[in-house]
Amino acid sequence: MVERADSGAVAAETPVVPGVGKRRRGWVLAGVAVVLGGVLGFHRLVPNWPGRVGSLMESFLPWGGALVVVLLVVALVRRSAVALVALLLPVGVWVDTFGGLLLPGEEGGGRELVVVQHNVSDENRDPAGTARALADSGADLVALEELVDPQLAVYEKALAADYPHHVVRGTVGLWSKHPLSGEQVVDIKPRSIEVGWSRGLRAVVRSPYGDVAAYVAHLPSVRVGVGGLASQRRDESAALLGRAIAGESVEPVILLGDLNGVVEDRGLRPLTSQLALAENGFAFSFPAAFPMARIDQVMARSATVGHIRTLPATGSDHLPVVARVTLE
Repeated sequence: MVERADSGAVAAETPVVPGVGKRRRGWVLAGVAVVLGGVLGFHRLVPNWPGRVGSLMESFLPWGGALVVVLLVVALVRRSAVALVALLLPVGVWVDTFGGLLLPGEEGGGRELVVVQHNVSDENRDPAGTARALADSGADLVALEELVDPQLAVYEKALAADYPHHVVRGTVGLWSKHPLSGEQVVDIKPRSIEVGWSRGLRAVVRSPYGDVAAYVAHLPSVRVGVGGLASQRRDESAALLGRAIAGESVEPVILLGDLNGVVEDRGLRPLTSQLALAENGFAFSFPAAFPMARIDQVMARSATVGHIRTLPATGSDHLPVVARVTLE
């Protein structure tokens, strides 16, 4: 007699296949690695809307290397071979894009100018100390932004001995060890900003190696909010500055300024498309308390910008950056 199965019996459990969960997690990590590599390598294809998301992502692009390290640690903990292989993609892209900045750079040649760029902050409580620190750099040119009264008079007095030549237009200025000529305002004011806003200048430096057109600029600030990155004014100002530099007749050209953007940011393409960038060094300059990005830039045309680095903190919320520019 065949016994009937007990209707209340518990159904047999589905057998568990060892390692299936780990393999799935490995493929997820591999997918994330491939996406990260694609973003690093093809960030220009990321749409800039809504909220200028492309520019926002590009502002922190070098930090993609930190994400690679995190994924590597997780892949090692999971012992996922497929994830480790996939990580070769973002590692290769990051090294190709930013690896050269880690190199020490070559020794400077004979036709060289040392330049310093610094947003000194209009709230700087120690302008005299800031000026002394900048003079101690031994730079040929010092570009400053956010020059306001009464601090401006302090900078002029403190820098006079080392830099007998200087020009100030609006809130930006240039101090030089070499004679200056052709000083003029460069109009980079966006249409939506009131009259009286002046943050651009141009002067010809009579260097020992010939004339050099020097530009100093402070582009409008950007803000990150719930709507994304507000950079319309900065982008418009960058376009105006790019147009002025494109029409410059004196060569070489050196641009120093707080551009409120990193060189990867597409909003600065009117400048980065025609000027050479620093070949070595990250020189994250902002914020001074915990630098996350270099928004203080040194660029050049008919010249090479060598190693760029930061100087110790001053009374500003920016760090000064110093670079060697070799003239062609």
